[in-house]
Amino acid sequence: MPFSTWLLFCSVALLATFAPGPGVLLAISNSVAVGPRQTAFSSLGNAAGLFIVSGAATAGMGALLAVSASGFLIVKAVGAAYLVYLGIRQWRSAPQPLAAASTSAAQPHTAGRLFLQGLGVAVTNPKAILFFTALFPQFLTPGAPLLPQTLLLTATFTALALISHAFYVGLFRSLRRFLTEARHMRLFNRVSGGLFVLLGLSLLRLRNRAA
Repeated sequence: MPFSTWLLFCSVALLATFAPGPGVLLAISNSVAVGPRQTAFSSLGNAAGLFIVSGAATAGMGALLAVSASGFLIVKAVGAAYLVYLGIRQWRSAPQPLAAASTSAAQPHTAGRLFLQGLGVAVTNPKAILFFTALFPQFLTPGAPLLPQTLLLTATFTALALISHAFYVGLFRSLRRFLTEARHMRLFNRVSGGLFVLLGLSLLRLRNRAA
């Protein structure tokens, strides 16, 4: 793959990963709930999910979802339901000041649960599968081995996604003083929970095509 092609892919992927979506929102909400260090586990789970989604797109699942109305509907419904579930749980979660969440000895989330949470957000998003299906072929060098190129593009995209998560987590750490009161945490839970629900409902409007 020419270096110029990879740089062009980086610019496109940078815009895609820094645009707030389910993965970014999950990183932000977890950073407030359990602290930035624990959030790394959900971000790693999301990264693993991106590799799975990339593999599925390379294997042809993206093209299959683009033509199979029933398959696309199932994946879309599962993804939407999962995001709505996360939103309702976030909305109903008890307000806990950020300082207490960061120092609490008994965290409400284990590393494994956080990892699976991030993984679930990535693999249940049909938009991501269609995104990889539509994007990757434009940057692949014809005649060159497919696997190394796919791994390079996926690793690049995943690295940028992790950087975006770290950026937003760091940005929201500046709100530490604001989130020291229970009423402010309740407001944050309601806003982030509502955004999860809206993202889930937006998946239901996703059309059955790779675009």
